[in-house]
Amino acid sequence: MEDEIHTTAEFEERAVLPQVREVHTAPGQSEIEVPRALTEAARGKSAARWAYERLIVYIRNFEKGLDAEQEVAMGFTGGDAGIIRIEGLGYFDPDIVTFYGSDPSGARTQVVQHVAQLNVLLRALPKKVDRPEAVRIGFRLARELEEGAATE
Repeated sequence: MEDEIHTTAEFEERAVLPQVREVHTAPGQSEIEVPRALTEAARGKSAARWAYERLIVYIRNFEKGLDAEQEVAMGFTGGDAGIIRIEGLGYFDPDIVTFYGSDPSGARTQVVQHVAQLNVLLRALPKKVDRPEAVRIGFRLARELEEGAATE
């Protein structure tokens, strides 16, 4: 509610807690579920870790809209790196995010990117023919994120 009165501590806490808001043409099209590990303040997290964790949320959310014959891939805007099928994601503090995967020809691919240059396009690609089921990397990454937060 806009008319609520907040203490100074509540105001300060809200200022550092992650916020997410999206509006789409189709109601309920892309409601983002934020893992508990990302509902805490970002203090103490490097730019790389913070970008990595939020990318996990977007990848998992994107995968929710894929059918059983599709997998998530990523394109990089502002360059000609092309599209890679996402098979791994990582970060190197304080400011590097890495993407592992394969290009459309099947060649092993790794992209190392500074967080200041992070612009990605998520795309649905047909799953690999030799796989019985599509791989869902976003759900695996989110599970690891939650398990990692529980042990910290």
